[in-house]
Amino acid sequence: MLEIFSLKGKTALFTGGSRGLGKAMAVGLAKAGAEVTVVGRKRDQDVVDRIAACGVRGEFYEHDLADLDGIPALVARVKADFGKIDILVNNAGVQSRHKAAEFPRQDWNFVIDVNMNAVFFLCQEVGKLMLAQGKGKIINIASLLSFQGGFTVPAYAASKGAVAQFSKSLANEWASQGINVNCIAPGYMDTEMNTALIADAGRSRQILERIPAGRWGKPEDMVGAAVYLASAASDYVNGTIITIDGGWMGR
Repeated sequence: MLEIFSLKGKTALFTGGSRGLGKAMAVGLAKAGAEVTVVGRKRDQDVVDRIAACGVRGEFYEHDLADLDGIPALVARVKADFGKIDILVNNAGVQSRHKAAEFPRQDWNFVIDVNMNAVFFLCQEVGKLMLAQGKGKIINIASLLSFQGGFTVPAYAASKGAVAQFSKSLANEWASQGINVNCIAPGYMDTEMNTALIADAGRSRQILERIPAGRWGKPEDMVGAAVYLASAASDYVNGTIITIDGGWMGR
């Protein structure tokens, strides 16, 4: 039974694997047997070393995902170096908090470019390779704000809502051609992105009161879902969003 969760012989392209949720998932894929290429703005040797410690090949590609024009060359480089891309995990994301009436256009465009546009165009470029291969797994990281509006984060909510929706569109087009496109929506996680929320005693208390599990999530809580959606165990799973939220959405 465990063999259907194995990623041996697979190559994964993983964005935003330098910290937090991304690092835990990238190393988790490596532990399951995948070779993992991590993309980020600044090289993180630690994640490469952790991947290599799993007995598989790991590489780091420096690329600012706000540079949308550079995405085709990035994908071509990974393909040339590894020969194929079996798994794409779009995890990289940015946040900017402002009141809606004061939200700077520059910040809006940056969040939308990294969280939405880069995700779609990576899906597009890697999707072309997967269509030629006749198989592939795409995992896009959504959010609870794919379903809810949040406070002072309209750009982030817009971007994550879009990711959830176009992932379904891609699944509709590509499922019959052997490509699975799905999302993971993490709940409130104890990561750097949520430092401000965790530090706000009142808001943190409100959040914890709603989470049935009674705690903030940890990066390790994401790993099982990532391996599942990247493996043969999920071959008949398409266009879905798995929430990893301690029960928040069921409250």
